[in-house]
Amino acid sequence: MPDPHPTDPVRTVLSGLALGESPRWHDGRLWLCDWGAQELITVGSDDRATVVAAVPSFPFCIDWLPAPDGRLLIVAGGDRQLLRREADGALTPYADLRPLSDRPWNEVAVDGRGNAYVNGIGYDLMGGEAPAPGLLALVTPDGAVRRVADDLAFPNGMAVTPDGSTLIVAESHAGRLTAFTIGPGGELTDRRVWAEVAGSAPDGISLDAEGAVWFADVPGRCCVRVREGGEVLRRIELDRGCFSCALGGPDGRTLFVTAARWPPPQDTRTGRLLAVDVDVPGNLR
Repeated sequence: MPDPHPTDPVRTVLSGLALGESPRWHDGRLWLCDWGAQELITVGSDDRATVVAAVPSFPFCIDWLPAPDGRLLIVAGGDRQLLRREADGALTPYADLRPLSDRPWNEVAVDGRGNAYVNGIGYDLMGGEAPAPGLLALVTPDGAVRRVADDLAFPNGMAVTPDGSTLIVAESHAGRLTAFTIGPGGELTDRRVWAEVAGSAPDGISLDAEGAVWFADVPGRCCVRVREGGEVLRRIELDRGCFSCALGGPDGRTLFVTAARWPPPQDTRTGRLLAVDVDVPGNLR
């Protein structure tokens, strides 16, 4: 049974977002993507939001190359491109994803060697296409792009374990988290079910210091902490769909959640960035 938290105090950090996604804690700030406004936003310790880039793509998601490079990668999903943010703020091409799939691309996760894993859901959801199997691509530091996994049921949030050995992927349409072993060349092997979460639609995910995963659930309007094997450790109920989550804050013990009403009502600015205190920290970057 999950730990009892009968009254999870939820704090609103930002309101009026169109559709917040891909939150990440990095360099002492919370970063998030407002897909609807096509803006990359940072939020400091004073809860003040700053737009740091316009990204004219839907969807778009982010992660960073490791030190010493440290530059930001952005999946411009609608354009089928992986971009890099330069020191002056300019967005430059990093990899062309079109040869692998001409459908929109989604999430990105970068490992400690600079390998970027990018997933595509395999069909144009917003264009009304019928669901189709998704895929995972690997972009190596030299810019080479190749397919490393197929047949994923709406691949969504991803996380690499701190030791760089495992990639965990949320499959929203399958109600599960799937793991792969990362090989020396970035290849993915030993595909396995990391956790069955039947009845849920795991979206964005965040890995904590005990190896458990928090996942956001849009139709379930909740965030759930689950252990490998599927044991639910905690569940936070909210009043709107939860699209993604990230552990952060000065001590790593804040769960930031991007949430919005879904399907979107006539008032399309229902998106919020929420914060909840948790017991186990994340792995801060």
